[in-house]
Amino acid sequence: MSHCRNQKVPLLDRRTFLKSSAAAGGALIAGVPWVPVHAASPTLKVGTRTIEVNGKPAKVFHIEGPGGTNGLMAREGDRLSGALLNASGEPLQMHWHGQVKAPADQDRARPGGGALAPDLSDMHDFELTPGTHWMHSHTLSEQRLLAAPMVTRERDAGDVQDVVVMLHDFAFRSPLEILAELGGTDAHGGHGAGRGPMPGPARRASAPMQHGPGGGHAMHGMGGHMRGHGGHMMSMTHANDVRYDAYLANERTLDDPQIVKVEKGGRVRLRIINGGTATAFFVSTPGLASRATAVDGVSCQPVQQASYPLAQGQRIDLAVEIPREGGAFSVLAQVEDATFLTGIVLATPGADIARRPAMATQKAELLDLAFEAVLRAATPLPTMRPQASFVAMLGEEAGYRWTINGSVHGEHEPFKVRQGDRAEITFMNPTSMMHPMHLHGHHFQVVGVGGRRFSGPIRDTVIVPAHAPVTIAFDAAHRGSWFLHCHHLYHMATGMMTEVQVS
Repeated sequence: MSHCRNQKVPLLDRRTFLKSSAAAGGALIAGVPWVPVHAASPTLKVGTRTIEVNGKPAKVFHIEGPGGTNGLMAREGDRLSGALLNASGEPLQMHWHGQVKAPADQDRARPGGGALAPDLSDMHDFELTPGTHWMHSHTLSEQRLLAAPMVTRERDAGDVQDVVVMLHDFAFRSPLEILAELGGTDAHGGHGAGRGPMPGPARRASAPMQHGPGGGHAMHGMGGHMRGHGGHMMSMTHANDVRYDAYLANERTLDDPQIVKVEKGGRVRLRIINGGTATAFFVSTPGLASRATAVDGVSCQPVQQASYPLAQGQRIDLAVEIPREGGAFSVLAQVEDATFLTGIVLATPGADIARRPAMATQKAELLDLAFEAVLRAATPLPTMRPQASFVAMLGEEAGYRWTINGSVHGEHEPFKVRQGDRAEITFMNPTSMMHPMHLHGHHFQVVGVGGRRFSGPIRDTVIVPAHAPVTIAFDAAHRGSWFLHCHHLYHMATGMMTEVQVS
């Protein structure tokens, strides 16, 4: 495997740089400019391909967009208009995450949506929602990288280079093996989830052990159980209940990262997507000051921090400026409650690139609401009294069973809202883990954290830490039944999903 030690970025004059990236506003993934959609008829094809992870081949899913690119890059006003071909050999249930303009019947991740059979196509035609969004399978196949960026560049994005960074957690063993290790049962088939084998032979690999700052070893997984009130099983607060073999940024590890060419003195918009199935990260840009300008594809008032929490399913846009003297700069993602690192490198022409360790010197904290509490929406929802209010009590039971209001999906009681009404949902989390809660078909505003009301960010996925209430508000604009679920894949698969029915 090649490493980035002592590499140099080849010389690249401004004219060549702009020509190579102008087609997609400078958006790069896997080192290739994306081809934007211009209301033509793009075809998305889901297939398989082989990548290299830790020096070994790994057969994964792949979503091929226009021009053979990974995913989709469009411009505000464009439409997704064309066929989605399932060439994966497995049933496919695609979710357009963050695409609030997608009609309910054009997203198979819905009650009764079923799965697209192999070698068949779904036709789509809807206006793309501006911002940093993504597409992914709504079944266990998401674990095998069945996900890709779905970014629509905003009209007011300005003269910046867009760099898309998609994070993944990766295991050589199959999702069904992982679920069995957790002791859970897949309840996700209730809305048409395919349970077929993943691409390629499942191979068991040794799990990474977490090396702490003192050189000792700690399990990268669940803590010990203890008995709670009423005899329910609960655990010490923890993260990372799945053991992974690698963490990827744009399908590469930090031992051999993607190197993205940037200009001296240039402005860059990092569009970072957490496509991890069971892993949250802290994102940082050491050596570069950064400002968060959007979360989950929606503009927020700029906030500058040293690092930013990013739960499963969430996105963050960071604005950075490359120094006029140039250089090489890492964009890092550190696993929550661990030292594992992944990331990419931004480098100006001719810059020396030293290899970066794939482990941090200190363990990251657990995700909390500190960042959420300082975020403010650029355009908040109008202030009004909700016509409907609900409590979603998140639950954890023996046998790796995760619930909402005491029920798993299929036994759930939907939240019912009238179209046009303002609704609020308060998440209560007495469980042992953080849950990133995602609502389909709508953006919502975070209006309460820890019992304190405020005018927070507009999102579609919110962090709900253990023992910390979070309240969201949304206007029920779109008729239909919309899933509300935890974006930890294995929590969703074992029951932590319900519906919001808008009539």
